[in-house]
Amino acid sequence: MNGFVEHGLDEGDFGDAKGLSVKAFDAFPKTKPTYLTRTSSGGVWTIILLLVGSLLTISELRRWFVGETSHTYSVEHGVAHTLQINLDVVVAMQCQDLHVNVQDASGDRILAGDTLKKDPTNWGQWAKQRGVHTLGVGDEKDRSIYDEEDVHDYLGAARGRKRFKKTPRVRGDVDACRVYGSMEGNKVQGDFHITARGHGYMEFGPHLDHSAFNFSHYINELSFGPFYPSLTNPLDATVGTVNDHFYKYQYYLSIVPTIYTTTPVSQLSAASLASGASDLESRYSLDDGGATIHTNQYAVTSQSHPVPESHIPGIFVKYDIEPITLLISEESASLLSLLVRLVNVASGVVVAGGWCYQLTEWAREVSGRRGRKRMDSNMGMLHGRSESQDEKWREKSY
Repeated sequence: MNGFVEHGLDEGDFGDAKGLSVKAFDAFPKTKPTYLTRTSSGGVWTIILLLVGSLLTISELRRWFVGETSHTYSVEHGVAHTLQINLDVVVAMQCQDLHVNVQDASGDRILAGDTLKKDPTNWGQWAKQRGVHTLGVGDEKDRSIYDEEDVHDYLGAARGRKRFKKTPRVRGDVDACRVYGSMEGNKVQGDFHITARGHGYMEFGPHLDHSAFNFSHYINELSFGPFYPSLTNPLDATVGTVNDHFYKYQYYLSIVPTIYTTTPVSQLSAASLASGASDLESRYSLDDGGATIHTNQYAVTSQSHPVPESHIPGIFVKYDIEPITLLISEESASLLSLLVRLVNVASGVVVAGGWCYQLTEWAREVSGRRGRKRMDSNMGMLHGRSESQDEKWREKSY
């Protein structure tokens, strides 16, 4: 009956081939296939783990490639005595009827009209440009632009052209004036204002007729520090139109000195953080193994309203400089750190997937046991009668 023994067979004949093989050096013993049980849910969980692992791996690679941006506030380093103001504004009045002046908290007054350039132009050529908006209208849609700052975008913009655009050729009547250029003032609280000829300052000569007042304006550029025309500021492409002759535009600015850098914060030198150099010099550098620019950000609020004839109409910009410095740095982790993160992702996905797989198999086993118990309680093992039918039959027999 034992044909296995009669033929001289042995259990070892059905094992692995004898002699030297690669499996002899395997440090991890494998379970025999006869002891393995295949499940239908194992393949599903394998696909899920592969998808989750792929998504997490792509996320880690993207984070490593983009880098992490950090914001650090500190007391401003160094001492700066001057502040560069970059202005490019179009006012719906004749150039000879406008006066531009700057006055700061130290009492100094700058005749900006002698420093800035004035070009006659047509108002319609500026008010209909793309991206023109009114301050406070539609800002909620554009606020996402400033939510997350990409340091590389700022550094790329700083490398670009640093000159004002030429005034376009006049088409139509000359009914406006473009005032643009850069001027240097004291780095203290102050304000600059654009008023009409003969109004606002003691000067000789006839005053401008009130019917010629029209302080509708378009701000193409208003920034502080080195001139980077590609950087976006809150008042850029802002337009204000009015029909009243006596109208006062007031803008309140809070300026924060800002440093953008791709150099690790720990490697930044004191000279890189200091802002004592002249603002007329370019603050773009490639020191400390990365790129660094010094500029200024500002927040703005507006309070504009008509004024009686006893008041002075015009465009008034009041600015205040905060005694802090905002350092925005973008750092990328090392390749070794990326590899460690990828290993952590792979091991975490495998461990978590094993737990989930075991829990689902346990739940299926428990639910299967309960189902079999219900069937055993409802059906007899041999005669097919239930327990309740057997009890009734016993009562009748007694």
